[in-house]
Amino acid sequence: MMPTDATGWVLHNGQLLPAAGFALPHSSRAALYGDGCFETMVWSAGHIRYVSDHLARLHQACAVLQLQLPSDLQSAEDLAACAARLTAANNLASARLRLQCWRSGAGLYLPETSQAEYILTAAPLHLNNAPIKVAGIAQQVHTVASPLAFCKGPQGWLYVLAAQERAARGLDELVLLDAQGHVAEAVAAAVFWLREGQLFTSALSTGCVAGVRRAHLLRVAQAQGLPCQEGLFGVAELLQAEAVFTANVAGIRAVQQVQGVRFKSEAHPLLQALRQWDAED
Repeated sequence: MMPTDATGWVLHNGQLLPAAGFALPHSSRAALYGDGCFETMVWSAGHIRYVSDHLARLHQACAVLQLQLPSDLQSAEDLAACAARLTAANNLASARLRLQCWRSGAGLYLPETSQAEYILTAAPLHLNNAPIKVAGIAQQVHTVASPLAFCKGPQGWLYVLAAQERAARGLDELVLLDAQGHVAEAVAAAVFWLREGQLFTSALSTGCVAGVRRAHLLRVAQAQGLPCQEGLFGVAELLQAEAVFTANVAGIRAVQQVQGVRFKSEAHPLLQALRQWDAED
């Protein structure tokens, strides 16, 4: 199993190794069972953006999976040191980092150990704040609330199917609902909307990922006195918005159209303010 986004070097269990030719054994539990999770992070200006949020979600996921992280992934300082070492080796001032953690050892469904292994890869950073022209509502797949829905990896199949539906329908983005029809998230981002001076987003109980950019935007909005509503909202409530946008570590993207309803999201003063607050924090 090769790291798909790696440049010249990868960091595997604390060792810098050439990316070319690197592979995990076919018996790895990452390949056999997907027994692990991952984080996608941004390295810029000598630090990992939202590092505390990434680390908290990683530790929460490993607690649910009953995985014991190695000593060099225990703190924000540890994680930053790993990232600094890898990006320096790859001569990257800014980078997209992917940290994949999985259970070591063999075994069938019953594992032999709780110890985790990891690989950290780095690739050139490409932020994306471009507007999303046309979004639709998912028809073939919905989110699934589970003890691991908040993290990345264990439910990857869901987002693969969603991305395939988005492509098949010729859409720029797809809004996923939960089984009860509540707005949950986009394919790889949180969904937000603005209406009557308030910021809205889906509750985690919809089965959406607990995105780190989602958490950060909610914090900065609340700090600036912008009322925030996390809840169970139907499609009709989304379509009544004044502005709609998605957010993940790669960017904040205004949505111009959902289900034939057009929005002037990019020009909305509160979205412009949110972008400024986000950049300043």
